[in-house]
Amino acid sequence: MTAHPPEARPRERLRRFGPGPLAEHELLALLIGAGGPATPARSLAERVLDLSGGRLQELARMDLGRLEAIAGIGPAVASRIVAAIELGRRVGAARTIYEDPITGPSDVHDIFAPALAHLAHEEFHVLLLNSQNAPICQRQITRGILDASLIHPREVFRDAIVLRAAALILVHNHPSGNPEPSAEDLQVTRQLGTAGSQLGIPVLDHVIVAGETFSSLAGRGCLQGSAAHG
Repeated sequence: MTAHPPEARPRERLRRFGPGPLAEHELLALLIGAGGPATPARSLAERVLDLSGGRLQELARMDLGRLEAIAGIGPAVASRIVAAIELGRRVGAARTIYEDPITGPSDVHDIFAPALAHLAHEEFHVLLLNSQNAPICQRQITRGILDASLIHPREVFRDAIVLRAAALILVHNHPSGNPEPSAEDLQVTRQLGTAGSQLGIPVLDHVIVAGETFSSLAGRGCLQGSAAHG
């Protein structure tokens, strides 16, 4: 980066104009730092983007192993990139104050898509609701392929009981981008729907996030008593 005039360097442009005008390779170059004597940070950033096909969605899926395999990207730089992506995910997903009630599965998708839409692995979450169907909080239950044997109702409903939630919504993602529920998805939905009925904390829906699309298992008739979800 030293070959460029100061006003063209990412750090100086960031100071003068803020992060918005910076291109993806400039933001990555700032994360990478100085680079090496043979490969400047700008070139390393372009290598990372080339590997992701220039798509931020694919960059968000890259793990430490794939990044460390890039010549010039060591464990420290790879860790910084993964950490920055995860921070961005969490900022996008963070909702500390919930005011609006959930009126349908599209609202659920809007809440969870920033964190789940572009993950390379599956995560299973619950969204706890009050008596007006407004969210209280969200909790991650599992990470990895959805397995009914690993999702115990105790883990799903524990916080709902403690926080006196009136209802909850199940959410998980399909990294494939296909929103169609699997047989395992249906089994988990029915199992937890039954548990919710017994506890008096109904499961209003199970929303599958698949990139920018989603599916609602309540909308497919897989849950009873989900009319309050719209």
